[in-house]
Amino acid sequence: YKKISIQAMIEFKNVSKSYGNFKALDNCTTQVSKGEVVVVCGPSGSGKSTLIKCVNGLEPFQKGELLFNGVSLGATKTNLPKLRAQIGMVFQHFELFPHLSVMENLTLGQIKVLGRSKEQANEKAQKLLDRVGLTSQAEKFPGQLSGGQQQRVAIARAVVAKPKLILADEPTGNLDSKTSYEIMALFRELNERGNTIIMVTHEEDIAAFAGRIIRLRDGIIESDAPNSS
Repeated sequence: YKKISIQAMIEFKNVSKSYGNFKALDNCTTQVSKGEVVVVCGPSGSGKSTLIKCVNGLEPFQKGELLFNGVSLGATKTNLPKLRAQIGMVFQHFELFPHLSVMENLTLGQIKVLGRSKEQANEKAQKLLDRVGLTSQAEKFPGQLSGGQQQRVAIARAVVAKPKLILADEPTGNLDSKTSYEIMALFRELNERGNTIIMVTHEEDIAAFAGRIIRLRDGIIESDAPNSS
């Protein structure tokens, strides 16, 4: 992976998040620098998904401070939609619109959120489909694709706006090992092209792709260290 800069893109400062009496995150402090690939590991229920969902404001937190490029996510004056436009999200279950074609899935957000013309949106979508090897699938619907193909479309959709950060929540959780490796190779390419990536996984072999591994248990950061593998 690329050599990282020392500039902190994301800073967690004693962040805590609860659901009623259940503490999903407990006093978490860490940071992610521009250009890093960080994997967040831990058993089910350890707070992995909650951690990254706090980064793009999908989950509010109760205590501490969380900064994205110096902007506080917890501040009431923060424009969350504008901030989210700089962050691409890849979900385990793909979250594609089933009633839209692959091309429409990639162009809808560009047109509605970014204000691009249909021609501009189609051109950028076509380039990304070519990069992920799905040019021939542009007019198909998600249900006509394999799981690996759907995840490629989901990744393409996440990066079509040229986000500064990609968050991936168990992106290989439903895929076989060969397809998982291909998806991870795609993330590696995205990192080499300049994307900072935070990825949640419970799979140790996937963690080997990271430059740094954060391990969570019961909402607490148990360890945070460069990948030694």
